[in-house]
Amino acid sequence: MSLHCLRYASLIAAAWVTMAVTPLGAGRLAAQSPAAPSPVPAPVFLWPNGAPGAPATLAATPQDQPRLYPFLPAARTTTAAVLIIPGGGYSGVALDLEGFQFARWLNAQGMAAFVLDYRVAPYRYPVEIEDGMQAMHLIRAHAAAYGIDPARLGVWGSSAGGHLASTLGTHCGAGAAPLPQLESLDNAGCHPDFMILTYPVITMELPMTHHGSRNNLLGPTPDPALVSALSNETQVTAQTPPTFLVATTGDPVVPIGNSLAFYQALVQTHVPAEMHVYDFARHGFGLAGTTIPYLTDWTGLLRNWLVHVDVLPADAPPPPAPVANANPSWPAGFTGPGQPRPRRRPAVPNS
Repeated sequence: MSLHCLRYASLIAAAWVTMAVTPLGAGRLAAQSPAAPSPVPAPVFLWPNGAPGAPATLAATPQDQPRLYPFLPAARTTTAAVLIIPGGGYSGVALDLEGFQFARWLNAQGMAAFVLDYRVAPYRYPVEIEDGMQAMHLIRAHAAAYGIDPARLGVWGSSAGGHLASTLGTHCGAGAAPLPQLESLDNAGCHPDFMILTYPVITMELPMTHHGSRNNLLGPTPDPALVSALSNETQVTAQTPPTFLVATTGDPVVPIGNSLAFYQALVQTHVPAEMHVYDFARHGFGLAGTTIPYLTDWTGLLRNWLVHVDVLPADAPPPPAPVANANPSWPAGFTGPGQPRPRRRPAVPNS
């Protein structure tokens, strides 16, 4: 069944879910032997002629040049693809932990992936959302060259990247009301066809939001109307794409209420949704691997869901064997807008 058929079928069928505490061992798949990581591809810049909102005096520096890393598998099993948006509290980007590692996991199963390194603080709204929208447009514009189907493009966001991903899922698409300051952008072409949200920030409303993400995106005294518009649990419609969520009950950084509220909104709107909540207290676990044995099997559950929503064939190669997940959030030797380092606020407004 296609994603579009699945979405409309959701209007008459309840969303299905596995939301009880997920038992250890669920969803385990046969795994390949560990292999050396594939090389990181050359980046593609989102705005080759200069990013909107970038101060002219800084436009040539890496922090002002958002980019995509296109990971294309050696052997394809599907024409579906995923835009990966790592987290970092809108103050950095976990490019390796929640970006490159996720892309390689998808590639091993024959699916293309694109890792986004987007602008963060000292930039503020709407820059981060604009970078996400542009990434979706750029991938779709070059779908033929990448060998993917532009109607089967999903998004995978973690932590604050989950907020950006869910913003694309709720604010893009035909008929969706454009966000303030983004009215001039094409709203239809940035809509994902499915979403994966790992321990996501969803709301900007106090007290449930992640305060650092809210402050970095919107500033210390944001417009209440903008806070409401970017609280994505209130923005779900029948056009919101099928969604997979995973989180831990005792997440010490982003309250589990973010995931629960979004899942509840999906169910109430009859959007297909699957959620897995682990009786654990951890944020930013990435693929987990052998580093966190209790969470290792969550990626098997994701694999099952990708097959269920018909974006990955059941006979696709198994994912790589779990390994120790000790890589740093930011990879050595890379520069980009999400690189952790002291920054000064741009000399001109972002909007």
